[in-house]
Amino acid sequence: MKYGYYPGCSLRVTAFEYDKSLVRVFNHLGAELVEAKDWFCCGASAAHSTSQGVAHALSLKILSLYEKEGIKDVVVPCAACFSRFKTAAYELEEEPEKRKTFDEIISYEYKNSVTIKHPIEAILKDFKKKDLEAKAVRKLNDLKLVCFYGCLLVRPPKIMKFDEAEYPVMMDKLVSTTGAKTLDWNYKTECCGVSLSLSRTDIVLKLTNDILTDAMNVGADVVVVACPLCHSNLDTRQKDIEKEYNKKLGIPVLYFTQVLGLAYGMSPKELGIPSHLTDAMGLLKEKKII
Repeated sequence: MKYGYYPGCSLRVTAFEYDKSLVRVFNHLGAELVEAKDWFCCGASAAHSTSQGVAHALSLKILSLYEKEGIKDVVVPCAACFSRFKTAAYELEEEPEKRKTFDEIISYEYKNSVTIKHPIEAILKDFKKKDLEAKAVRKLNDLKLVCFYGCLLVRPPKIMKFDEAEYPVMMDKLVSTTGAKTLDWNYKTECCGVSLSLSRTDIVLKLTNDILTDAMNVGADVVVVACPLCHSNLDTRQKDIEKEYNKKLGIPVLYFTQVLGLAYGMSPKELGIPSHLTDAMGLLKEKKII
């Protein structure tokens, strides 16, 4: 099985462990990930807030690189990149009169033939549950998880068409194949405030504190994420939250690919887990996972 793979900027820098673990998991499942030659930033960091036209053109230009290579399915792990691609494709379908303009901008007649997939839906839809469970040579039965989807994966529903917008369960279903128990909680799709990370840190601390506190209140050992921006906030802000709110946190934040990788017998080092600021190694040893 072969997929196009668009890692985006974050996965090659601040979220390298997401890239590292995702590639290993897909390879372990027998899937090949193929990057387009000369891919570039989709503009999720700034373009969409300054010019919708430029933002759409950037995404369509990147998708055209895969279309030219005959790739039908492209896996996009970053929630921000995933959102930009889905929005551009939606715009092209809903407003076909703009197609000629976009084709002129990107110097290519884009046919919108590429299916944009988040790795969660790619794995769940393209692999059988029993096969995923069979891959789990290291059972995580003693691990209690909450899955944090954030706001970008599910909103707006008519564009993203990713799971149930109000209470998604796809990530829960996927990590449950490892034997881990997923818990119900109240903050699955809340915003962590990443767009305010530099301008309003006080708001970000409030939002991330609420998310992490609810996760701990329901008894979670780990918060599982599918977005490098969410991971950055929830993992790196915990010391600041402890100072601001005079409380103790220390709950590990792992990518869903790291949870799968652990179950598939991979080492924490292979999955980039020791690089997280909030320690997860102690918990993994306590649970006799490593």
